[in-house]
Amino acid sequence: MVTVARIRLIVRRLPLLVLAAAVLAVAGAGALHTPAFAQEEGSGWSLRELLFPRRSERIEPPADIQPARPKPKKKPKPRPPAEPETPIVEKAPDARVVLVVGDFLAGGLAEGLDAAFADNPAVRIVARSNGSSGFVRDDFYNWPVEIKSLIETEKPSVVIVMLGSNDRQQMRVGDVREQPRSEIWTKEYERRTDALGKAIQDAKVPFLWVGMPAFRVAKMNSDMLAFNDIYHSAAQSHGGEFVDVWDGFVDENGAFVTSGPDINGQPVRLRSDDGINVTKAGKRKLAFYTEKPLAKILGLAAPGSVTTVSAPAGAPVEAPKPAAAPVVVDRTPPMLLSDPALDGGTELLGAAQPAKADPNLPGEKLTVEGKAPAASPGRADDFSWPPKTPTASSDATTPISR
Repeated sequence: MVTVARIRLIVRRLPLLVLAAAVLAVAGAGALHTPAFAQEEGSGWSLRELLFPRRSERIEPPADIQPARPKPKKKPKPRPPAEPETPIVEKAPDARVVLVVGDFLAGGLAEGLDAAFADNPAVRIVARSNGSSGFVRDDFYNWPVEIKSLIETEKPSVVIVMLGSNDRQQMRVGDVREQPRSEIWTKEYERRTDALGKAIQDAKVPFLWVGMPAFRVAKMNSDMLAFNDIYHSAAQSHGGEFVDVWDGFVDENGAFVTSGPDINGQPVRLRSDDGINVTKAGKRKLAFYTEKPLAKILGLAAPGSVTTVSAPAGAPVEAPKPAAAPVVVDRTPPMLLSDPALDGGTELLGAAQPAKADPNLPGEKLTVEGKAPAASPGRADDFSWPPKTPTASSDATTPISR
């Protein structure tokens, strides 16, 4: 049995029921007539869109926003041209030996010389360097003693010495350790370098002493310059030749450079990052400074020429070319500014003057009396008035301008 309270509850809920029924009806109609809604979307509005707004399935990007372009690929850096390989020629059995001794820089010098003389079968480079050696630690390696056995074993035609880069350290003199470049240290150092030069001289082998290059550390540079003076003195005292390579590894101001011109003038890296060791191009540059004096001792006409094995040391292979005839230069002697025909002279300046000039000559009248010769009638310098009439003879010789 329906009570009054239940009726009131139904009446209160009636608007909600009606609204729900309307919503269901609209939803059903939308499901059955989807194309119609699609056509009406562009015009007006509908209850469905009011109650259930739809989101666009496709979102168009703004017209002013362009898609990102792909980044251009970086062009690969061009590789430097490969160095031409030097053909290696097999050395002759009796090729003359160039013995290179010293520390680690001497080893690099030997590599550069080996490349310089790679195409010469009559010259063989032999490296007998000790990278950690020097004059200070003679207890580790004594060069004045060891050089004698090396010369006896290798029988070189030339000895090249490059030594001293490890010598900036204390030296034991007797029972005392002396500081580098002190007075006692320097005297002992000179004695040891002199002993090496004397040992090579006693073996009767010509030798070259290559100086130290510049280094990055300024204090080391000042020491190397002092060492080079000692090496120069030791080489000259015993018949050797000192080879100075300092200018090849500094700039125009004398400062150390890591990169510089190679033997062909092209900029290359000469030193490693530590400022001490040398690169392949630096080794070749060390050898470049040594080639000319070495070629002179070996008897080569030029550093790159081939020498015969039987040629004695110091004798040139190629005969000297005859001297060219001197070039005869014709010189024009000075002359008078005026025409000799005007003053009666027939000789050039410096000859005897004529005894007496002819006073009737036009040039004499002009310079002495100031009288110019009479102008021809009708000529540009004829200022007579009234103008004179040219004669028949002058008409025949004087052209008339039109």
